[in-house]
Amino acid sequence: MSFRLVMALLALLATVSAGAQAPAQPAPAAQPAAAAAPPAAEAAPAPATAEAAALKPGDAAAGQAKAATCGACHGIDGNPASPQYPKLAGQHESYIARQLMLFKTQKRPNPIMMPMTMALSEQDMHDLGAYFAGKTALPGVADSTLVARGEALYRGGDAKAGTPACMACHGPDGRGNPGAAYPQVAGQFADYVTLRLKDWQAGKSFGDDDRARVMPAIAKTLSAADIAALASYIEGLHAAGTAEATASK
Repeated sequence: MSFRLVMALLALLATVSAGAQAPAQPAPAAQPAAAAAPPAAEAAPAPATAEAAALKPGDAAAGQAKAATCGACHGIDGNPASPQYPKLAGQHESYIARQLMLFKTQKRPNPIMMPMTMALSEQDMHDLGAYFAGKTALPGVADSTLVARGEALYRGGDAKAGTPACMACHGPDGRGNPGAAYPQVAGQFADYVTLRLKDWQAGKSFGDDDRARVMPAIAKTLSAADIAALASYIEGLHAAGTAEATASK
């Protein structure tokens, strides 16, 4: 064997030996799994309805055009000819709109008003409320034999019976408090007031929230004589100068 061949074989053996002794290269570390995508940010809650988002204060002019149907029972100016229907003249916009919605949702059941309100939007209700709020309720006349008891209850209540003074919520002149959702009662027909107080005594309510629970609790403290006296006094109740202003028109 030639010298060159021997040297080539030795070099080949050295290479193979070195490869066998070389430590195995560690396998590349597994790549960490991609981090889970953060949960998508919750979208801002959308308005309950497009109508609610677009609701504007009532428009009396628009309400007048929508009030033709109401006039058949309540009078075109909110002063009905029959005492079986309530006066709407001078009533607060927010109160009228609330009652119309209660009729529509049947939280205040009424076989006449429910179908009348089915086609009304919430904006329609506020427009009607604004229209009637701008009218003046015609003053009534109280029964002189009932005034003393009616006035005592309205202005001072009856501590023994647990009856609060009506004017604490409805005001000394019966104009109510729209911010607290207490309606105007001044000048309302005694027949209508009597009917509502008896309904509340029987457990009926105008809705299912806290405001709806106020009058049923109060009405239960009244006797039949108290209801008659209060209803009569309320019909004759009006702000100073209302009768004179109405008579001069």
